[in-house]
Amino acid sequence: MAFHHPIARAFGTQLRIALPAFATTLFVSALLLFAIQPMFTRMVLPVLGGSPSVWSVAMVFFQAALLIGYGYAHLLARRFSIGQSALIHLAVLAAAAFTLPIGLAQVFAEPPSHDIAFWLVGLFSVSIGLPFVALAASAPLLQSWFAACGHTQSRNPYVLYAASNLGSFAALIAYPLFIESFIPLHTQTWLWSVGFAGLALMISAVGWMTRGALPLHVAIDRDASVGLPERFRWIVLAAIPAGLVIAVTAHISTDVAAAPMLWVVPLALYLLTFVGAFRDPPWFAPRLVVAAVPFLVAPLAISILSGDREYWLPMIALNLAALFALALACHGELYARRPPPARLTEFYLWTSLGGVLGGIFTGLLAPYLFSRTYEYPILIVAGVLALPGAFDGGARNLFRRAAPTLAAIIVVLACALYFDRLADATMIPFQVGLVALVGLMLWQRRDSVRFASLAALAFVITGLWQPGLKVLETTRSFFGVHRVEETSDGRFRVLHHGTTIHGAERIGADPAAPPEPLTYYYFGGPISEGIAGARSAQNGLHQVAVVGLGAGSLACHRQGLERWTFFEIDPEVARLARDPRHFRFLSSCAPDAEIVLGDARLTLAKSPKQFDLIVLDAFSSDAIPVHLLTREALRSYLARLAPRGMILMHISNRHMELGSVAAAVGAAESLAVLIKTDDKAQAFKSDYRAAALVAALARDPNSLGPLRVTDGWKSMPSTVTPWTDDYADLLGAIWRKKLGE
Repeated sequence: MAFHHPIARAFGTQLRIALPAFATTLFVSALLLFAIQPMFTRMVLPVLGGSPSVWSVAMVFFQAALLIGYGYAHLLARRFSIGQSALIHLAVLAAAAFTLPIGLAQVFAEPPSHDIAFWLVGLFSVSIGLPFVALAASAPLLQSWFAACGHTQSRNPYVLYAASNLGSFAALIAYPLFIESFIPLHTQTWLWSVGFAGLALMISAVGWMTRGALPLHVAIDRDASVGLPERFRWIVLAAIPAGLVIAVTAHISTDVAAAPMLWVVPLALYLLTFVGAFRDPPWFAPRLVVAAVPFLVAPLAISILSGDREYWLPMIALNLAALFALALACHGELYARRPPPARLTEFYLWTSLGGVLGGIFTGLLAPYLFSRTYEYPILIVAGVLALPGAFDGGARNLFRRAAPTLAAIIVVLACALYFDRLADATMIPFQVGLVALVGLMLWQRRDSVRFASLAALAFVITGLWQPGLKVLETTRSFFGVHRVEETSDGRFRVLHHGTTIHGAERIGADPAAPPEPLTYYYFGGPISEGIAGARSAQNGLHQVAVVGLGAGSLACHRQGLERWTFFEIDPEVARLARDPRHFRFLSSCAPDAEIVLGDARLTLAKSPKQFDLIVLDAFSSDAIPVHLLTREALRSYLARLAPRGMILMHISNRHMELGSVAAAVGAAESLAVLIKTDDKAQAFKSDYRAAALVAALARDPNSLGPLRVTDGWKSMPSTVTPWTDDYADLLGAIWRKKLGE
């Protein structure tokens, strides 16, 4: 290997190991950077809860902090020599070390009831802002050092970005598979601190290797200017995948679990596209990636907004595959448009700005702009239009190619406004029409503009037209999208959050009579039996706490002078449940019931009342808030539970086996535990009664009352490790459910 640069002649031996040294340092830096993301977000869950929006806002913070770090790196690279910038950066790392080990800033001990997103940004900024920014700066800063060092590979330092993103990918894969399931959270923070110290030593070493290099801006080729249009392309090509990864994460995690274990999968794939694209040659030929995109987007276009989750596992795979292909196409184009190495830090600064803008649009603005998750299809269409060839011929040619489909979209929107009951359409013709539309999209797949416009048409149709349901109201909050719908036969009104029904009321019943609870809460079901059992064991109930309001169905289980208090995190859910035009449960059965807003783990702990019964029914769609099923959470419930009281946990879940978790947590706190799986509700489509899995816990077995001899209520051995705020094995719960254990 020959070195002709002056630095190379002076430090030839050192530079021989420069490439592996820089690659290893960047790998470790990225490993730490992306390990802190799920780790700290996991810390936040007991404070705020497990909405996927927590991760969305966290991603916006991470992208903004990345931009700040890249701006700082750009400043150092343009103004100082490598030796000077190394000393400055080491000083910043030392300052960040004084904030370790990471933890929640005490000034943000309790979230507000409004503007939670901005509160979260503040919490992240104060708690981990400095170490995160310092780590974020390492990737462009070290690449700029390498570009100036005179190594024969320094002409294309961008390939080191692949090593950096490989470290990020490794962290995100290791966290759910190994770290989260086997290492307590407080141990994770100390191990991370040790890694941070080791990284500082590695940065010192590579800085010393190349200390004599000139500032990067000295080498800038004055002829290699970059115009504003090119910078704008960098921003757009970075913004689309950055927004998509947040949208996909929220979309697929709403129905599984509120946990970093699932949140990191889309982010890991997103980072893997950098590894595959920022290298010569790329993993996948760009023309093959572009050719694959239509075959992934076409079926996605008729399913994202349809609400159909019967085949949830293939749908998750399809969403992830489409994210990977679109991000790979955008990042491949971004790499093809990279500037000379002298403008490396500037390039990363602009692309980071694109990431921030994509994150702000998806994570912060979209919940206020749209009543549903329309940002996801918008970004898909934008991703297709970002493919090569879309803007060939200028804007006029683009509009001419899209005009027929845009006219069709206008017709569909007009029909939606004119016809009040689009939901009356029968399912089979609707599905046949969607399949035909997919065929038309694939026929036009070589014209990205026509394909994108047809995809937009599919999104509009499936968003407006859902056979079998009439949407009465759609509302969106920080915690998700809620829809009040009426079945096409006019018999039931239901409340949807994501794809899960949170209550249903029979329409047309005697308005003078209290409504009948349906879904999981029907009279005679396990939840009903549990409430009756607690009432019998204590010769009546005085104070009852319900965590999770939904449509308010449980209110109609109240009897006599019982005082029921509902703890609900989402103000929009409370508004819908209180409105008698939608549901009459509260207004008819418990008009004086108190509704306490905020995360129940905090608000229940602060309550001055002692409750004879605590019902835990806190779902975020079908996702179980993990922080409500830990030993620490259970202790807080017990502090508010009367001596002979009962805790009733509703733990139905399509994707995780939680019965053994409830048994283990209860046993760890020396509680008697009985669990029942409903086998009576078998005709949901005709009577809207749903089978529930319920656990009853009490200090004394006698406090379980008649449940001890009621058919179906059984004890379960605690065969798993109890979940804590430090430890939760979600992967094991998913596998047990999948294997039928």
